[in-house]
Amino acid sequence: MQGDNIQILVAMIIYVSIVIFIGLKYAKTANENSENYLIGGRSLGPWVTAMGAEASDMSGWLLMGLPGVAYWSGLSDAVWTAIGLFVGTYLNWLFVAKRIRNYSVVANNSITIPDFFSNRFKEDKKVLLGLSSIFIIIFFTVYAASGFVTVGKLFSTLFGFKYVHMMIAGALFVIAYTLIGGFLAESASDFMQGIIMIIALIIVLFTGVQAAGGVTQVIENSRQIPGFLEFLGIASPKVSAGVQQVEAGIPLFNEAGSYSLLSVISTLSWGLGYFGMPHVLLKFMAIRDASELKLSRRIATIWCLISLAAAVSIGIIGRVLYPDALLTQAQSESIFLLMATDFFIPIFAGVVMAGILAATISSADSYLLIAASSFSKSLFQGIFNKEATDNHVLRMTRIALILIAAIGMAIALDENSVIFQVVSFAWAGFGATFGPVMLFSLFSKKVTREGAIAGMVTGASMVFIWKLLVRPFGGILDIYELLPSFLLSCIVIYIVSKNTKEPSKEIQEEFDIVKNMG
Repeated sequence: MQGDNIQILVAMIIYVSIVIFIGLKYAKTANENSENYLIGGRSLGPWVTAMGAEASDMSGWLLMGLPGVAYWSGLSDAVWTAIGLFVGTYLNWLFVAKRIRNYSVVANNSITIPDFFSNRFKEDKKVLLGLSSIFIIIFFTVYAASGFVTVGKLFSTLFGFKYVHMMIAGALFVIAYTLIGGFLAESASDFMQGIIMIIALIIVLFTGVQAAGGVTQVIENSRQIPGFLEFLGIASPKVSAGVQQVEAGIPLFNEAGSYSLLSVISTLSWGLGYFGMPHVLLKFMAIRDASELKLSRRIATIWCLISLAAAVSIGIIGRVLYPDALLTQAQSESIFLLMATDFFIPIFAGVVMAGILAATISSADSYLLIAASSFSKSLFQGIFNKEATDNHVLRMTRIALILIAAIGMAIALDENSVIFQVVSFAWAGFGATFGPVMLFSLFSKKVTREGAIAGMVTGASMVFIWKLLVRPFGGILDIYELLPSFLLSCIVIYIVSKNTKEPSKEIQEEFDIVKNMG
């Protein structure tokens, strides 16, 4: 290993050591009971809630996946995705955050999303509990895999190690860290990681603009690529066997493609996913005082706006600076790495690289913990062994975490995986499965348990059906699977609720209590 790489590695090891220290600090508190381990005893402050929600949400795809999309195909796909995510973030904090915080307490002090759904509808037969737990495990396993892919790509690109070895090593670290500290450690490290992520993005952005000759020069050079800097057009790299063709050092592009209004709506629909993201909703539930969510919303919104804008800009600037350096879509997701290692002295580049590692760890530990708790708290204790003690739940959480991580590692074995595509599928899964049910549960007194079950099954199944069977037909059907799945789930919830027995008086009174809390 070269001296420069050693310095980068040292900086990243220092960062990892700090993360481990945080985990050990919270280990004793986390292991006192399952509520502390799974939701931190509802003790998060507004800053930790805000930064933790955004860092665990955005993950490594913010620093690799989104810049990669901009580098590969230009502004349109990346910027409309970013706009959808920003709007979705704001609306989720504005409308959902306080309501789910209050409702989860009123609904028998629910500490997981499956618990909330089950308690909200006063289930005797735990169908909602079981279904939501299973879907969380499925989609978070895919999500965790995307984090492991990010770690593998990071270390194999930086140090030349084998991808598979680095992916496994990174996954094992995340597993060990999550086992030790639980939700409190994850939230505290998310706060630190959110700060590192935004600093890394801003520094690389401004240094990149300077290296490219200023904003005007970036715009002028980008416009030389057909469709690259258009909101309603898209660049189309000329590829052979998945590799972009190059002549005399100049990468070749086909004529610009059109980016229709339907494509814009489809891409903006990423924002709908927020209403069903368990790792974000759980942060809302864990804040110590619902009145502090207003400050959290402001912090999160500003962080999100700056981070998304910087990530898209880095991809555009990267194509100007390194037009022929990354010639496949999978390789394009390394543009942030390339810029950081090229711009900075090794020790500082290592700090910037820690931003990617930070993003990945902050997300992967959230995914694993929530998926494992869905198994232990909701399935194991809620359905199979209702007499299970708190110690049994903690033990089963750790066992489930290891098994789920192992499956995620198996999915992540392919080093040609495109992080953005892996994340987009899991995002659609959560958004369509839980988003409509969550909104109806929080804001409709008349929604029924049968409607919630039908909507949840419809949303989850349609994500697979649309992605695998409908979307390949192309044309007007080639839209992001989240949008049709979300809308169809809403329609099904409404129709089934209108045609089934209305909720009990107890359920409606509980709804009114929460509504009157503001």
